[in-house]
This record gives sequence, C-alpha cells and structure tokens, in this order.
Amino acid sequence: MAPHVLILGGTTEARELAAALTALPGIRVTTSLAGRVTRPGAVTGDIRIGGFGGVEGLADWLREQKVDALVDATHPFAEAITANAARAAAATGIPAVVLRRPGWRPGPEDRWYPVGSLAEAAGLLPLLGPRVFLTTGRLGLAAFAHLTELHFVVRSVELPEPPMPPRTEVLLARGPFTVDDESALLSTHCIDVVVTKDSGGAATVAKLTAARRLALPVVVVRRPPLPADMETVPDVAGVLERLGLSRR
Repeated sequence: MAPHVLILGGTTEARELAAALTALPGIRVTTSLAGRVTRPGAVTGDIRIGGFGGVEGLADWLREQKVDALVDATHPFAEAITANAARAAAATGIPAVVLRRPGWRPGPEDRWYPVGSLAEAAGLLPLLGPRVFLTTGRLGLAAFAHLTELHFVVRSVELPEPPMPPRTEVLLARGPFTVDDESALLSTHCIDVVVTKDSGGAATVAKLTAARRLALPVVVVRRPPLPADMETVPDVAGVLERLGLSRR
C-alpha cells in the first residue's frame, strides 16, 4: 500500500510540498484546508476541506485513513491547529514534522517594535501615529476596534470580519507585492505606522523594506511558541529529508 502523507495546509510551502510529494512514485498525499479562504491556491493530490473536530477527531482520521506521516504546514500563527496536530500525532504514534518558513529579522535601519499579541500591538499604536497600515489578516481586528481616534488601512485577501475600528479602509489584495508598490501605498495613504505578524517569507516582506525606506515604525507580532515535542524544518527539502524521501 502506498505511504499516505497528510499535509495540514493553507500556505505556499504546503502547496510546494504537495507538488514535491505527488511527483514521487508511490506516495499518496492529502492536503487538509481549514476552509477559511474561499479561493485557495491550486493544490496537487487529494484535498479535504474543514476541521477534524479537535484532537480526537484528527487522531481518528489519521487511523481511519491509514496516515503514515503528518506535516503541519499551516500558517505560523495557527496555534490551535499546531497544538492539535502535535497531540494527535503523539496519540497515534504517527511521525510528525512542522514546516515553518523562517521568520523575518530586523536590520540596523529598521524601527521595529516586537510585541507578543494583537492586544499589545493595539496598546502601542496611539504612541506611534494616527494612520495605521494593518496587515495582520482579516481575523483579529476586534483587538483594534476600541481605537476610535485612529484611521486604519487594512489589507486582506478577503473581507475582514467585524468588529473592527470605526475608521477603517479595506484593501483587498493578495501578495506578492513589490517594494515600489508598497512604498507608494504607504505614501499615498499617509501611513504613520505599520502593523504586521511575523509571517516570514518573500510574498509580503516588501512592506518591511518600504517602511525602512520611509523610516516608518513597524509593530511586529511575534510568533507563538511551537509544541516542545514537534520537530521543525524550514523548507520542503527538510520535510523530505525528515520523512526519508529525499533520495527516492
């Protein structure tokens, strides 16, 4: 029977991993998507949509579908999913690995304000300027809803969910973005401060370069910690090596 790999997806790296695995002979690949994005990118292999019903539901699915390896390639801030994956893998004895692209690192000319949460980010904003470029995703805007005196330019792939700040302008766009485009956006909207999560990767890093170019402060929400018993690799090659598939 072909080895079965379950990918918890939703990221560019998950799609790249699915393509790499399906290109190998004798590998069955299933990518699970949470279903929060209505138009996800194309994924090779089998696809399932929706949650599993917590740790027990995921563990049952792993057993029923005879999964041989689990790869968590979700967003770095999908903390609950990652925790459930670690516990389900431990309960079933299935090998598991976390695929996480490296986080961003500030340069000497950057004005970064690292924080531990969206709420902490919101607490800093009144000190940094009245016009905010918010790129933390469409979920979680409630953390900023009480900042009624600030103007927010919110960029998201899909329409954000309320509650949100009363003075909010929404820009619907999907990366990658260029530095010139990001610089023009920040200048056109007279942005005083940028807020982002440390998602890492190249698709949205241009806003940080643009902020550096314009000497703007950037509030960066740190990634949540990973479960202690989950091995982490930074790229698809690392996953293939971990699964013993790099020389197939």
